[in-house]
Amino acid sequence: MNHSRRNFLRQTALAGAAISLPFQNQLMAMYGRKNPFAIQLWTVKEALYKDTIGVLTHLSKCGYKQIEGFEGTKGIFWGMKNTELKKVMDDLGMSLVSSHCEINIDFERKAAEAAEIGMKYLICPHKGAQTSIDFFKRFSDEFNACGEITKKNGLRFAYHNHDYSFKAMNGIVPQDVMMQSTNPATVDFEMDMYWTVVAGVDPIAYMKKFPNRFKLVHVKDLAKTATGEESCIIGKGAIDYMTLLPEANEQGVQYYIVEQEAYTGTNELDCAKQDAAYLKTLKW
Repeated sequence: MNHSRRNFLRQTALAGAAISLPFQNQLMAMYGRKNPFAIQLWTVKEALYKDTIGVLTHLSKCGYKQIEGFEGTKGIFWGMKNTELKKVMDDLGMSLVSSHCEINIDFERKAAEAAEIGMKYLICPHKGAQTSIDFFKRFSDEFNACGEITKKNGLRFAYHNHDYSFKAMNGIVPQDVMMQSTNPATVDFEMDMYWTVVAGVDPIAYMKKFPNRFKLVHVKDLAKTATGEESCIIGKGAIDYMTLLPEANEQGVQYYIVEQEAYTGTNELDCAKQDAAYLKTLKW
């Protein structure tokens, strides 16, 4: 692992980093991104509940071509049939590539319906901190079972981390347990880069520790506050995405998914627009 790069990432996470326009231009000339950015709908959740199609239309106008959903009170297809939502997406020139979902309720049905409209992933979004490492071993068994179901239906399963899974329990890191105990043939991982940095872990170093296991990432920036950390508009925080994203591309990441959870001084729809505008300046 490159020690100086690790130090740089940690320093930027604590102090922030100014990114020069010449460096942006240099990166844009060096790299060519394979896939467009997606956005996790949690970013615009309040507006989404009020006007689902209107919000999707807004996101398409911002330039997002891919969507990652989540399972709210209206389900993973937002009160529509799977094919109805696909029609909306098609009309907007967008695709629903993945969704976070409750994996312990009707997962086989969800997998079949997701596959029917060409989705690539169903994802477990959260398990929470636990009192014993044994819980994470059981989660691995759950994930392997889910992976078999998604494989049967022609899509993939993944788990999305928070910071708690990187906190050692009696010297054992829960995230390591899940990486080692799941079947690479059927289970992938979605790295939330924000939560990984908050946990004090170098995202790229961890990807290299478990090569080809992280196929999706959440691109979410980090702002220091008086009480801790919170997410902010990408490009205005402390995470050095200019360095991270090209390196993640080299590690086999296929989907780059914008997420923002705090909106100080503005609203969620405008934040999504500003996130898209910044990301349009990046190429790799």
